[in-house]
Amino acid sequence: MKDKIIHLAGEMGFVAAGFCTPGAPLFFEAFLSWLYAGYHARMSWMARNTDIRGDTEKLLPGCRTIICLAYPYSPKKPSTSDGFTVSRYSEPMLYDYHERLKKLGKVIAQAVSSYYPGSKARVCVDSAPVLERSLAFSAGIGFIGKNTSLIIPGRGSYHFLMEIFTTAEIPFNEKPIVESFCSSCSLCMDACPMGALERPYVLNASKCLSYRTIEDPSPVDRKTASGMGRCFLGCDICQEVCPCNADKEEQELLLPSSQEILDLDEQGFKERFGKSALKRAGLKKIKENLSALLPLFPDRI
Repeated sequence: MKDKIIHLAGEMGFVAAGFCTPGAPLFFEAFLSWLYAGYHARMSWMARNTDIRGDTEKLLPGCRTIICLAYPYSPKKPSTSDGFTVSRYSEPMLYDYHERLKKLGKVIAQAVSSYYPGSKARVCVDSAPVLERSLAFSAGIGFIGKNTSLIIPGRGSYHFLMEIFTTAEIPFNEKPIVESFCSSCSLCMDACPMGALERPYVLNASKCLSYRTIEDPSPVDRKTASGMGRCFLGCDICQEVCPCNADKEEQELLLPSSQEILDLDEQGFKERFGKSALKRAGLKKIKENLSALLPLFPDRI
């Protein structure tokens, strides 16, 4: 059955699949230390439900198997017509990845239920209290880089993670832990313009441009704007410099000009981007980010 599930996932576009058992995830104590240090900034939800994060079986009573999956997003960076960008994961012309992946996950979950009648399943995509990278690491999908991203050998880190918790007891041979390629490399830490990667595998979210331009309700300040380059939502720098990723600089024209975005009202934003991942930050935040950034490029194209 394991091979059938992997084959189905591959047909649906997933680039990696693995299996692990429920329980206390690897690196849970490190996660608690990270929280205690306040590195989650104002993302208070990350400090909630730590009991569930520490015992994955609580997400689905009777869970016997966790299927871990990775789905790719484009390595090309979405760009406006005047050369400003957003983070790759946002895929502004597509439906929010949470919705797209959950639909795919439900198809796989239904297949599992057909193989194991009476079993129950829960699909999780970046919203439930789950240490996704820890589970993916345990499932042998990839390794966690110094930039804290889950890196799949030969595929890099431009992907989403998804888990399917099931009460079905799926036989599988545990994959060996994927050895890290990081070695003595420190390119990601050296390249971070805000010094958010304070040491290997430790990200201080309060300094991170992704947090500052998406999650933080406060407008970006001059110092933050000076580190953003031409990217007004999110940040991919620590992934772009990683030797495991290819096509680091290529852009794709998917957005109108920065001025057209500034001219949007809420209804216009909803019609153009309201079903994409851009809705997470919202129009107000996006306009604030652009307004802080554009004065730094008076001769912008």
